This record gives sequence, C-alpha cells and structure tokens, in this order.
Amino acid sequence: MATQDNAIQLEPSWLARLAPEFEQTYMQDLRAFLRVEKQAGKRIFPAGKEFFNAFAHTPLDKVKVVILGQDPYHGEGQAHGLCFSVKPGVAVPPSLKNIYKEIHAELGLPTPNHGHLTAWADQGVLLLNAVLSVECARAASHRGKGWETFTDRVIDVVNREREGVVFMLWGSYAQRKGALIDSQRHCVLKAPHPSPLSAHRGFFGCGHFVAANNYLQGRGEAPIDWSLPAQP
Repeated sequence: MATQDNAIQLEPSWLARLAPEFEQTYMQDLRAFLRVEKQAGKRIFPAGKEFFNAFAHTPLDKVKVVILGQDPYHGEGQAHGLCFSVKPGVAVPPSLKNIYKEIHAELGLPTPNHGHLTAWADQGVLLLNAVLSVECARAASHRGKGWETFTDRVIDVVNREREGVVFMLWGSYAQRKGALIDSQRHCVLKAPHPSPLSAHRGFFGCGHFVAANNYLQGRGEAPIDWSLPAQP
C-alpha cells in the first residue's frame, strides 16, 4: 500500500498544498503501517485508490461546505472515500438515514433510496473523514496512525485559503477537530452527531441545511441542492 503513490491521485489544487505532507515522518510511518497490514492479509477499506476520493470530487476552489466524519465504514462494500456515503446498492446506514430525516424536515425533500452522496460532493460539499482507512469489521482500527495529522492539515488549508465556507461539525469528535476554524471568516455550525444514539439530543431540528444555504446565498453563491437523484 503505497500512500505516497496515492499523492499523485490528489486533485491538482489539493496536491499543490498537500504534497509536502507525503514527505513527513508521520506519513512515512502511516505508509509503512498500511503496507504491513496489507502484507498480513488484512482487508482495508476503502480501496487504496479511493482513500482520497473526497478531494477528487471537491477541488479546493470549489469547497462551499465541509462535513467532518470520523473513520470509514468498516462493512463489506460500504466505504468509498466520502464520509457518511456508501456505494450504490448498499443499504443506507443509520446515521445517514437520520441526516435524510433532518433534510426532509427542513426542506421537504423526498428521502433518497440510496446512500451515494457524490452529487453533494460534486457541488462543493467536502465529505471528509478524519481517518481515511479502516480494517474490515474493526471500527476505528486505523485511528492514531497518522491520518488525523493529514486531515488536520486539510482543514487548516480550507480555513486559511478559502473564505465563507460552511463547516458542519456534528458530535464532540468533529467539534474538537474543527476547534481552530476561524468563525469570523467561516460559518461554523455545531450539533450532536446524527447517530441513533445521539440524534435526538439536538441533531434533529438543528436547521443546518437551511442555515448553510441561507449563508451561501447571502454571499451571492448558489445554494447546495440537498436532494439526490434516484437510483434504480
């Protein structure tokens, strides 16, 4: 698993800012860890070519909204590099179902029949997990291996180089990770995580999707279309 090779797969605007990260000691250690895991026969999600999928769909200059997740889904065929999103044909996970419920409550949009969120990413919603890989059936198994340092750098780049981005920070983990975002230059929205364990504590009724679009339109930008095209 050559994480450095994957740097070449980064969309050019991200590569221009993040290429030096791949020379850092933490990234070399992460690359070595992933290589050992793969040599041991462990299955890692998503596929290596999809680690940086979020960046491919959302170039830096197109970022309007950032949603922060934790680590990829660890079930078969789910993860494909966008937080909260699953591949076509895969059952919609519980947290995403709750996100859909909130969108419906706020905007009256129909509930999608799938969990594939690339249509959001292509409009400028950076769907960023803090950790970009996981071992099959072992949640959080790649935490503390270096990915968090890399994604902290991503958030720092957006914070410094972009203006007027909406950050949706759901749950204490995302809120800690986004603690250094300049709320004078960006719109920072906080709520409990949409997990079934916490959604009723304030995610439902948070109004984030309306608030994000109101903020973007107030800046003269097109709002996000939070509906998703139906899949057969």
